[in-house]
Amino acid sequence: MRYKMKRALKSIHSISILLFLLCGFLACSAQKIKPNIIIIYTDDQGYGDVSALNPEAKFKTPNMDKLAHEGITFTDGHSSDAVCTPSRYSLLTGRYSWRTSLKKGVLRADGPCLIEKDRMTIASMLKANGYQTAMIGKWHLQMEFEGDLKSDNRDWSKPFTDGPIEKGFDYFYGIPASMNYGILTFLENDRVVDPPILFTKKKLDVTPRTYRMTPPYQTERDRGFVEVAPSFNDELVLETLANKAVDYINKSASEPNNDKPFFLYLPLTSPHLPHCTHPDFQDRSTCGNYGDFMEETDYRIGQVLEALKANGLEENTLVIFSSDNGAESNYAYQRDTYQHYSSLNFKGGKRDIYEGGHRVPFLMRWPNVIEAGKKSNSPVCQSDYLATIADIVGVTLPDNAGEDSYSLYDLMKDSNENQSLDRAVIHHSFTGHFAIREGKWKLNMLRGSGGSLKPVIVMPQKGEATYELYDIKNDPGETVNLYFKHPDVVNHLTKKITEIIKNGRSTDGTPQPFIKENWKQVTWMSLD
Repeated sequence: MRYKMKRALKSIHSISILLFLLCGFLACSAQKIKPNIIIIYTDDQGYGDVSALNPEAKFKTPNMDKLAHEGITFTDGHSSDAVCTPSRYSLLTGRYSWRTSLKKGVLRADGPCLIEKDRMTIASMLKANGYQTAMIGKWHLQMEFEGDLKSDNRDWSKPFTDGPIEKGFDYFYGIPASMNYGILTFLENDRVVDPPILFTKKKLDVTPRTYRMTPPYQTERDRGFVEVAPSFNDELVLETLANKAVDYINKSASEPNNDKPFFLYLPLTSPHLPHCTHPDFQDRSTCGNYGDFMEETDYRIGQVLEALKANGLEENTLVIFSSDNGAESNYAYQRDTYQHYSSLNFKGGKRDIYEGGHRVPFLMRWPNVIEAGKKSNSPVCQSDYLATIADIVGVTLPDNAGEDSYSLYDLMKDSNENQSLDRAVIHHSFTGHFAIREGKWKLNMLRGSGGSLKPVIVMPQKGEATYELYDIKNDPGETVNLYFKHPDVVNHLTKKITEIIKNGRSTDGTPQPFIKENWKQVTWMSLD
């Protein structure tokens, strides 16, 4: 009897060990399952245009709020630039765009792509590591179409080149650039869906300083007109992109024998002008057409989130949400007319070096990893997405990729909201001017110092721009310039930004080359 009991106990002990090992194996295997990844990127959305971030917002964004409540909010998150093209370059490559030939401003629809041949992107990195990759939305990094508008020799039957397919995406559906730049038609992979053989221009809308790109279109090109397809309707663009994204998620989840995770980059066209709200959402908000457009935007995001839920993909999908820059300048109209503050308490908006130009909603949700309702107050940048995703999937970046990309993976997993990265963040404006942020300090580089690293402690002449130093922690509205009170801080930050520019990178690693020509804005340093 005693012998039988010993054998039974031994068997139970053995089974316990096996169960323990099995549980450990399953846990380890679960940790190695690569998440699906979706980046939702709005266009010209201010920090205050998410009701979870702005309780006084004059419209509601329940689906954006859902991402904030169920994931992590980076309260000090930034686009790398205050305008469209350069921010998109940095997001996809993990490199500041001012290291390229684009020293200020934005690109158009047609021309050589800003992303260099063979440069790693989030898409190409993930594709090489077993992911399906897709982009649905607005590109605005240029692509090359056959023929030339001025020469009147367009051939829309030919494939376009240097677009998303060459930059790591297996599938692309979207539009080339902003809707005020043309070419206004949908594209699929490397083909034009409907040839833009007609012409249109901006048509004034009811709200001051806004416009539409609606029919009727005309057959002859006049000054200021852009190419448009007969079937193009600006009011239906958001709906079309959301439906395509939902279809892609459904297909990825339902395809038999498809064990590949997917990466979906979804850069939406709203709330960038034209404020072309779908008829189903017009007159729904208490903030005019802008509020209506934002409520439609939120609904479209909700369609994507619902598709994840319906397919059982919520738990192991990382959803990243942000905007390419701050709110368009008509934020002042919304503020004065409806008391809605798109920039919240931050100074300025789109194009500006001030916080309103580049501090944007910066949310992540991944239920398997990120604790719901977390916050991080560390200054971070969209250039960090590449290193973060590489860290998640176990990829070591080479020296010539992600030169300005820091992994946020530890911040996503750690519940300490005061944990911070030891790094500086560089901001950049439409005019090509710089700011450097480190800790609580931000130095706006609006006037050079002739190559010297020493601060110029002189009063500016009438009409001159000045350096500006702000304590962002205590003065997020950038109201009190402390430049003359802290020359040591100014000197340190000037030296820091000079090193970051000259090294061709802000992360550790081998210095990298960059384009130095035609760079009038870096007058405080020598590029030799």
